[in-house]
Amino acid sequence: MKQLTLSIVIAILADHLAAAEPGGPRIELKQTIPLPGVEGRIDHFDLDAAGERLFVCALGNNTAEVLDLRKGERIYSISGLGAPQSLAYVPELNRLFIANDKGGLVNMYDAKSWQLLGSADFQDDADNVRYDSATKQIFVGFGDGGIGVINATDGKRAGSIKLAAHPEAFALERHGHRIFANVPSAHQVAVIDRDKGEVISAWKSDGAAANFPMALDEANHRLFIACRNPAKLVVLNTDSGDTVTTLDIAGDADEVFYDAKRRRLYAICGAGSVDIIEQTDSDHYKLAVKVPTANGARTGLFVPERDDLFIAVPHRGTQAAEIRRYQVR
Repeated sequence: MKQLTLSIVIAILADHLAAAEPGGPRIELKQTIPLPGVEGRIDHFDLDAAGERLFVCALGNNTAEVLDLRKGERIYSISGLGAPQSLAYVPELNRLFIANDKGGLVNMYDAKSWQLLGSADFQDDADNVRYDSATKQIFVGFGDGGIGVINATDGKRAGSIKLAAHPEAFALERHGHRIFANVPSAHQVAVIDRDKGEVISAWKSDGAAANFPMALDEANHRLFIACRNPAKLVVLNTDSGDTVTTLDIAGDADEVFYDAKRRRLYAICGAGSVDIIEQTDSDHYKLAVKVPTANGARTGLFVPERDDLFIAVPHRGTQAAEIRRYQVR
């Protein structure tokens, strides 16, 4: 028993030493913001950069939490939601859009008074949300297979795009007209032409399934798909859909972010780590370090302008619910 305990201690110390390896990629914990009373799963985030506010979907709590990063505390809680899964903040309008699993509503709030201004009804399972500032449109994955479009100015539906099954994470090209969407139940990545409003191709993820999170390196024509079964990162060529390479990562990934400045990827894994992957060039990648976090900590937000990586830690056992802010170095 002593030998087993010693082995566990050695393994934990090794992880911590790796996270602080001199000269290597690392993230450093800078701030912890408690979420007292928040129970259950925590889902996706967004940021009000000018106002230093972080918005967090507390899915299992049926609330959206508003955090003041300057004060390091929660300042408001939007209640009465239906398992909120994702949200998008529109800075020029100071509005917050929140997508609800139960009922499928995407609610639009004034982000000062928190008054509900309206809702777009997608019937069921409104999920991941993305904002396109160029067109002033909100995109939302929903239901048995669709991406809906909402006008950010009035909060009303402006159309939808049919998919083979329910979409999870998706990415919008900034210098093109495509949307890449994970469709795990159909075992594919759907490629959508925004102008036509239709799927133009369906790519495979090299035999790995449960493809939930996604990130895009548009400059190098690479799409990153984090899969859970088995736990792998799949790199696709966005010109052809071909698999460039795959890497083993930790289990239960629900977020992956690309850091263009440092040519890195951050995979947030619910198994209890952030896996940091270095991009040698567009075709070659290597796992640089695993930074220990907490069991079930699988969602967050990378903000490249701030060099910040936020990670949600749910309440489990003696571990209280909290948001951790790491500085990327």
